[in-house]
Amino acid sequence: MPSTVGGLSSTARSGIFVHATATLDQVPVAPGRWPVLGHTMSLLRRRFGFTSSLAPLGDLVKVYLGPLPTYVATSPDLVHQVLVTDARKFDKGVMFDRFRPFFGNGIAMSNGTFHDTQRRLVQPAFHVNRIAGYTPMMARTAADLAGSWRAGQVVAVDQAMQQLSVVVVGRTLFATELGETLIAEAQRFMPVVIRQGMIRALSPGFVARLPIPGNRRFDEAISRLRGSVQDVIDEGRGTAGDRGDVLSMLLSAKDDDTGAGMTDEQLNDEVVTLLTGGIETTGLALSWLFHEVARHPDVERRWHQELDEVLAGRAVTHADVPNLPYTARVVREVLRRYPIWLLMRRANTEVVLGGTRVPAGTEISFSPHALHHDPRFFADPGRFDPDRWAPGKVLPPGAYLPFGDGNRRCIGNHFALTEIAVAAATIGSRWRLVPLPGKKVRVKVTGAAYPDRLPMTVVPRG
Repeated sequence: MPSTVGGLSSTARSGIFVHATATLDQVPVAPGRWPVLGHTMSLLRRRFGFTSSLAPLGDLVKVYLGPLPTYVATSPDLVHQVLVTDARKFDKGVMFDRFRPFFGNGIAMSNGTFHDTQRRLVQPAFHVNRIAGYTPMMARTAADLAGSWRAGQVVAVDQAMQQLSVVVVGRTLFATELGETLIAEAQRFMPVVIRQGMIRALSPGFVARLPIPGNRRFDEAISRLRGSVQDVIDEGRGTAGDRGDVLSMLLSAKDDDTGAGMTDEQLNDEVVTLLTGGIETTGLALSWLFHEVARHPDVERRWHQELDEVLAGRAVTHADVPNLPYTARVVREVLRRYPIWLLMRRANTEVVLGGTRVPAGTEISFSPHALHHDPRFFADPGRFDPDRWAPGKVLPPGAYLPFGDGNRRCIGNHFALTEIAVAAATIGSRWRLVPLPGKKVRVKVTGAAYPDRLPMTVVPRG
């Protein structure tokens, strides 16, 4: 039986008619609201559990971030409307407002025509031909990591995969001497930026001004990263030509309409954005991939068989990636199980969202994790099953969003998928990673799902 919001059936909300018959004051309020703090404590304490509990309440549910109401879209059709169908009617929301003073106005934060212009300037750096050029470096970096291990060694896989992703993104961005210094800075400070940043985004505004240790660590991390990025930009401006890295392309990019290039501030914003976005997704995906493969012997056997048949002991190349279909299924399932937790948008004009009239300025949020674990679209969603991605899998638009969708889809999605496949294949061709007996792995949630620890024993293949 279809659910209702303000008396409007889900059939109507899906677009058969678009007349608005509900208003926001008719949207149900999530339980667990605190005085002053709103639902912030419930969000931070329960995370996945809280957002996954909202769908039974309706397709649109009111949640308070402190005193600020936001409306959580829980159905794929509403999320697709926000991200794709009516994408131009939405800007980035309050979560991004709280990030912007620190991360700047890069393509992940900016809105409107400025975003469109910046995206056009950045996009060529992620063309398929450029990604093909980055692939040998990805494979070498993963091979160096695998070559540093010894049989029987216990490796903190989560830390190793994050460091791997930092080095790959850093070497892709910067082919300069100072680039290696910045990579070291990113390895040290990026975890602080990512984890403390989400706490700030979900907390009332006054929390960021409190003289507490988390705020001091965050402020120091941002300052150090931005200073190091500027040093690399200064070095890059003194070196003419395309060095094969992203920075040299950004330095030479010109707007088609005005002929203007990016200012140092814009470059700094874009580089920090690419560093942040490029490290978390791939590092976490690789960590969870090895965790899940190790927990499922049949998956491990089939995956290793594919690697042996396709690669036959040689280094993986960009041309090999399309010939690793089971690897692709494993990666897709990892990205389903461990996606970003929560994203936000803000209506920049009045819009009818699934039959509810939404005024300009309204904050809309959605949870990729909750969508990816909705049993209506993913049978037994807590089970790791790469075969759910066998050919013929059909999902409603908006049900699977590992990289977002529409005009704000992650610009580096193909880069990330290539890096994950290449790194996993390189390591998996040489080693099995085996969980330590009795060491339970728990999920920690900031903006995404982190393993609390992931020690694994390195065992030779053979």
